[in-house]
Amino acid sequence: MKKLIGILSIGLIAITQSATAQDDAKAKSILDAVTKKANSFKSMKSNFSLNLSSANGKTKQSKIGTFYMKGSKYRISIQGQEIICDNKTVWTYIKDNNEVQISNYNPNEQTISPTKLITNFYDKEYKYRYIGTKKSGGKICDAIELTPVNTSKQFKQVEILVDKATNTIAGGSITEKNGNHYTYTISNFSGNAPVEDKLFFFDPKAYKGIEVVDLR
Repeated sequence: MKKLIGILSIGLIAITQSATAQDDAKAKSILDAVTKKANSFKSMKSNFSLNLSSANGKTKQSKIGTFYMKGSKYRISIQGQEIICDNKTVWTYIKDNNEVQISNYNPNEQTISPTKLITNFYDKEYKYRYIGTKKSGGKICDAIELTPVNTSKQFKQVEILVDKATNTIAGGSITEKNGNHYTYTISNFSGNAPVEDKLFFFDPKAYKGIEVVDLR
């Protein structure tokens, strides 16, 4: 599930034509508008749903959660798990195990991270193309397909659905090389939401008997 959350933050279907991707002016225009809109907010908050279907069809998982962001700090809360980043440290708290894993934050090592929502990461890391209009959560969206330039990445396609009315990401899907397929929907998005700084810090001392796994 930790990997699944990482893929989400971004955030962010098979290619049926040869990729002229990075030359797709319409896709670039839409992605640039998403970046501009995200940059206009000092903070963000949204709810999301996340679904996994394994390649063999035997495993299906559904999760719901909440996402907070302020500057480059973020917090993802999802059914028994919290991922918290203060731009220096990342805490991953697993409630059922009463365990927290602590690691240094290194944006260069993050394939897709929530903070990349406010940058034009796609220009260098992905090929992209506009693939039409779709619906997500009742919203009319522009659909854009991304394929990683670096073929060593664990996933082969990412689809982003951008709400035409607001220029914000409404959902999408990720297909891994092993055939696993993830879909996500973003709802109740709020820009400049009141988000307190204390949300982006985790204090293990506040959790009795917690196991601390320090990976720094």
